[in-house]
Amino acid sequence: MDTQIQDKIKGSCLCGEVTFAIDNHFKLFHLCHCHQCQKISGSAHVSNLFVKKESISWLSGLESIQRFDVPNRQIANAFCKNCGSSVPYISGSGKALIVPAGSLDGEPNIGPQNHIYMEDSREWHKNIATVDCFERYTD
Repeated sequence: MDTQIQDKIKGSCLCGEVTFAIDNHFKLFHLCHCHQCQKISGSAHVSNLFVKKESISWLSGLESIQRFDVPNRQIANAFCKNCGSSVPYISGSGKALIVPAGSLDGEPNIGPQNHIYMEDSREWHKNIATVDCFERYTD
């Protein structure tokens, strides 16, 4: 994976069906712990970047994207119909492009700025910094 910060950054879903290029001029980077984002991610939080909606160029697989809008909220989830990986989507307000950080093939210009909806955070995640770290999978 490229660790150098670039002006344009590519991204994709897990299977490679959906690919895109995006301007690496992100303005916000939230780690959202709300209940809906936990369900969307299957984990403790989502890691979402925000940028102008005009910043993306779809390279392939646009027809393979499915979108689910969470009822009564301005959040959604867009994902590849083939592999289920989250991919970028336009916010509910229509003002921003939301980019799942894990969909990027390189490093964004900013790091996480905050944790939001901590009132919904999982107890098991609150002391995550104390958990042992390994370079690779270990038994």
